[in-house]
Amino acid sequence: MEGVELHEDALPINQEDEDICDSILSRFGTSTKEHHQHLCAVVGAISAELKESTKQTSISVIYYFGATISSLTKLSEESNPSEHIITALLTFQSMVLPRVSKAILGKKRSEVSGPILKVLGRKGGESGDVGSVISGLKCLGYLVVVGDKGNWSEIEKLYDVVLGFISDHREKVRKQCHTCLHDILQSFKGTGMLAPACEGITRIFERNLLFACKSNAASTSDGGSGGAQAVLYIIHCLKNCLPLMPKKNITSVLNHYKSLLDLDQPIVNRLITDNLNALCIHPASEVSPEVLGDLLGSLANAVHKGNRTADSMTFTARLLDVGMRKVYPLDRQGCVVKLPDMFRALAEILACEHEEAIFASAEALKSLIHACIDEILIKQGVNQIVLNSDEETRKSGKTIIERICVIIESLLGYKYNDVLDLAFQVVSAMFDKIGNHSSYLLRGTLRSLADIQDRTDEDLAYRKQLHKCIGSALGALGPETFLSILPLNLESEDVSESGDWLFPILKHYTVGASLSFFTKSILDKVKFVKKKSQRLEQEGRIYLSRRAEALVYSLWSLFPAFCNYPVDTANSFKVLEEALCRALREEPDVLGIICSGLQILIQQNNKMVKGNNDLPTNELSIPEKRAVALYTPEVAKANLKALRSSAREFFSVLSRIFLSGADVEHLRAEVERLKKTTPENTTTIEDLEKKLKEAEASKDCGGSLQSTISEFASIADKKDIQWSFTRTMKRLLKVTKESLESEKSKKSSSMEVDPVNELSPKAARAQLLDLAVSHLPGLDPEAVKLLNTSIRPALEDSEGLLQKKAYKILSIILKHRNEFLSENIDDLLQLLLEVLPSCHFSAKRHRLQCLYFLIVHVSKNGSEQRRSDIISSFLTEIILAVKESNKKTRNMAYDLLVQIGHACGDEDQGGNKENLQQLFNMVAGGLAGETPQMISAAVKGLARLAYEFSDLVSSACNVLPSSFLLLQRKNREIIKANLGLLKVLVARSPSEWLQTHLRSVVEGLLRWQDDSKKHFKAKVKLLLEMLVKKCGLDAVKAVMPEEHIKLLKNIKKLNDRKDRKDDAASMESKSVRSKATTSRLSKWNHTKIFSDFGDDSEDNSDMEAETVTSRRTASQFNTKASAARSKQTRRSAKRSLPEDFIDQFEDDPLDLLDQLKTRSALRSNESSKRQQDSDDEVEIEDGKLVIREGGRPKKDAPSEPDTDSRSRASGSRMSSKSSNDQKKRRKTSESGWAYTGQEYASKKAGGDLKKKDKLEPYAYWPLDRKMMSRRPEHRAAARKGMASVVRMTKKLEGKSASAFLSSNGGAEFKRKQKKSGSSSGSRKRR
Repeated sequence: MEGVELHEDALPINQEDEDICDSILSRFGTSTKEHHQHLCAVVGAISAELKESTKQTSISVIYYFGATISSLTKLSEESNPSEHIITALLTFQSMVLPRVSKAILGKKRSEVSGPILKVLGRKGGESGDVGSVISGLKCLGYLVVVGDKGNWSEIEKLYDVVLGFISDHREKVRKQCHTCLHDILQSFKGTGMLAPACEGITRIFERNLLFACKSNAASTSDGGSGGAQAVLYIIHCLKNCLPLMPKKNITSVLNHYKSLLDLDQPIVNRLITDNLNALCIHPASEVSPEVLGDLLGSLANAVHKGNRTADSMTFTARLLDVGMRKVYPLDRQGCVVKLPDMFRALAEILACEHEEAIFASAEALKSLIHACIDEILIKQGVNQIVLNSDEETRKSGKTIIERICVIIESLLGYKYNDVLDLAFQVVSAMFDKIGNHSSYLLRGTLRSLADIQDRTDEDLAYRKQLHKCIGSALGALGPETFLSILPLNLESEDVSESGDWLFPILKHYTVGASLSFFTKSILDKVKFVKKKSQRLEQEGRIYLSRRAEALVYSLWSLFPAFCNYPVDTANSFKVLEEALCRALREEPDVLGIICSGLQILIQQNNKMVKGNNDLPTNELSIPEKRAVALYTPEVAKANLKALRSSAREFFSVLSRIFLSGADVEHLRAEVERLKKTTPENTTTIEDLEKKLKEAEASKDCGGSLQSTISEFASIADKKDIQWSFTRTMKRLLKVTKESLESEKSKKSSSMEVDPVNELSPKAARAQLLDLAVSHLPGLDPEAVKLLNTSIRPALEDSEGLLQKKAYKILSIILKHRNEFLSENIDDLLQLLLEVLPSCHFSAKRHRLQCLYFLIVHVSKNGSEQRRSDIISSFLTEIILAVKESNKKTRNMAYDLLVQIGHACGDEDQGGNKENLQQLFNMVAGGLAGETPQMISAAVKGLARLAYEFSDLVSSACNVLPSSFLLLQRKNREIIKANLGLLKVLVARSPSEWLQTHLRSVVEGLLRWQDDSKKHFKAKVKLLLEMLVKKCGLDAVKAVMPEEHIKLLKNIKKLNDRKDRKDDAASMESKSVRSKATTSRLSKWNHTKIFSDFGDDSEDNSDMEAETVTSRRTASQFNTKASAARSKQTRRSAKRSLPEDFIDQFEDDPLDLLDQLKTRSALRSNESSKRQQDSDDEVEIEDGKLVIREGGRPKKDAPSEPDTDSRSRASGSRMSSKSSNDQKKRRKTSESGWAYTGQEYASKKAGGDLKKKDKLEPYAYWPLDRKMMSRRPEHRAAARKGMASVVRMTKKLEGKSASAFLSSNGGAEFKRKQKKSGSSSGSRKRR
């Protein structure tokens, strides 16, 4: 009955009211196994007898309990009972006992256990009754578990019987015994019964161990319970029981384990390792740290003996980790003493060839570094180094931490070259743990890392990991100590000796630095390098001079990193202020860098004071956590006080630089004029060029300057803000007056002034408005009203630049000043209505932003009637805005429309479904518009609402008849919008509705005029594909007009082909396919939905996934990096509009001093240059399609001896073109690929020519893959060509090519060849 115990847990044993007999019969009644049938027969007989005697349909478990005891008692007294009946009864008893109350079992323990003991005593040594022994052990184990925990004598006999099977030679019996012992010890936990029970296990272990030693036998041939085999069985049982034992018994067993480890037997070592691992990971186990430490030391010493398997080294590495972490809190001193041996053993495992052991060792090293190396240990090492600063006269030996650091440094040797990436992780963990004491303990390690940097790329495959490791050292040491160990060497004339490779590391990993060090050291280096650059330029060494100038920029680029949680802002920023202001005035190239650093400095302290410093701690590195921990609110307040004291000076400098950006065109024109008129005036030209450079830098960094001014405004004193804002407004008033006077003079005067040669007053006015709004975070309500008043005239200005700027500033005010919006809501609405007729198209987006904030505010705070009035006032403008050419404007219009929908429909905002439906009807009213622009805009608005709100899908379906009528119009603009609406409805509508209206949808798609239908043929086909996927091919075919059945067949063919490809790809990659859900998986993308071109199914996949649950999507198990790369590739490939390329220019510039980035960029450029045009690619010249019958002319591949051969071989598609020995091929009409034979052709006459060092001209038929085709016509064509060659060999036998061509047969042959060539050429042209 050994098969029953695998299934009994499936029985509903917790339902006492249910008849257990029914449960067993329903579970095993249909089984064909003999022991299951015996069980069902016995249980059925007992049930039938009980039902007959009790006259009940449902028998209580107590009756079964008593009947089973009675039957077992009778059978146990027989001399030769039926074995299968006893087994079935014991199995049934093991299922009944858990349902019986503990009180009854306590009273009937002797009656229950008596027959079981007799059966086990009689059958325990036989091999044919495994099932009965297993069931009997279950019953005895359960009786011990539920027995009286205060009387050991009552259950001792039962426990001894169970314990007797601990080393049974039958595996299933032995496993059941081990399970019972674990359950018993678990139930004895916290009682006095645990000690005697564990003593029994310990005694039997020691007895078998002593017997094995005396017999001097590793195992017995019959697998008996004695000898070494029994010891192994007991050790296996102790794996689960040992953590539950008292400390005394655990210590006794561990002492025996130590003796067994000295035998160095792999099986024994593996079992003991498993036991120790289970003991160490158990949180409540009590162990002697001395004994466990000695065992771990023995395992560590065994690593150096060699001949270790991969599994043994893996388990040893993991055990050393968990074991030392178990010993450390119990006996720190003993643990610390053994740490060097543990690190040495783990380092030895790290150098092995087994990957799993390597990773286990690396993880163990990092874990021990974080858990067992403490501040006391580090300080002992540092103090010893300080006292014995002279290594030559040092008398004392190395401390423990020094020895560990030596082992860690050894991981950087060539022995570990293949696992350097893991070694770098371990070294990084050590730097993070030791912190600023690394300058004493890990100085040599840092120099070793610098030496590894000098290796070539062929010798070092983990340069990125190396830089990250050095970055950990930088974070631990700080830049001052770091650069004292690894100096930049900017004074060196030799480029190879310079440490400029450190700049990227310093930029990315500097945190918690000192601003005073930046002022004294880095800025001093800036001055030195500037002088060096000037000297080199005077000496005519231009290259080195330019390189020195680049180093100046690199040094300044470290400033934002030094502003990342600096430790001395309050004390050092005032000293740095002068240098920063001077650099802002004199070095326009570093404007953006300085502004970025100042913003970081203000934002971090501001967030800390306001309590918004909610940084995700799991994403911060250890140096970052250490630096953030020092930033308390008190420290942040002191830092802000120092920054606040410098605000006025920075307001002045930044404002002047910002306003100089408006002079770019004027200065550029002036410079050009002076160069033409007075080129000898070099001094004036140089001054103007310097101003021009500053103005261009200011213009490029205008946004950064504004953001910096805003950050200072958020922390500055009110008087400083008022001073700067007042200055700006006075200038604005002056420029505004000048602008008005200039316009009047232009109207009154017939002469026009060249606008290029003078600064435009309106440009200056726009610049001043930007500067004024930068002060917004610190302005009081009166100043905000003044700013609002100053932009009102600009809202009606005829100049697009000024009007756009005014709307932008108004949107900024509405976004950040809610109190101003609440107080002036009526005036603002009236203002926007008044200036609507004069709104310039370039200002549309910012005007829509203003409307957005107004509508959101009214939706939250206004009444329903007020909201409805405002929406109706601006709805037409919003709908028409979806037709704007600017993508951002369209996006803003769609967002505003959705926001209005939420305001009308969301109940938490006071809306309801009726209001949402009313909004939909208002938008649908645009379908009655007179212009195509209005009609198409209304259709797009309906599509957007239907896409966002599922409640509107049915309403949108009601406009389908109107949509079909609009499809019959010849206006492409209207057709395109309607197809987009249909696309949304098909994707969002339930399949049941589509089935009902399928005929009208299909007929409506295929009914309109041919000229416009051809233009949207691909989009119509895509819609039909969507219908096929949602409704099925047969349903669409039933309503498809007869003349369009071919289109449906083509769709089916393409879908089948795609499914085959997907299935093949999924088989290769073994990817898991999942069903698409009904939730929206993508954002609204009007470009895909309303595109004028035929989007393929990929563009539409996201929309289909919203409702089509039958569509399969392959889930890809790629890394984050590869997923990001593929996403970037798809994004760049799909860009079709000019505004889609804007994001490309917003990335950071390429840092030419970063060797990794530069090398990567060069490789990508070389790869793109090596790509060649395909033979099958379309050739266009002067706008005309060129078709060449003989193939394209051969292009000579450029010789690039320095190009990496592996890079050239990477493009497998183009490899045939890159070989010089490969002949040019062309595709013929019959025989596949063939050589052209152009090398034998004559340029002056017909026939073939003999060539030097070549074979004579010959006739041949190339190998054709069509010979292997399944299609008969393909094979026939291939055989036909071969037959023609064979026939001509007889005619040409003994003749040369020229002789044959001069004969009549040759002339006829040439005519045939010419005819066939012209026909094939015509076929190609067709």
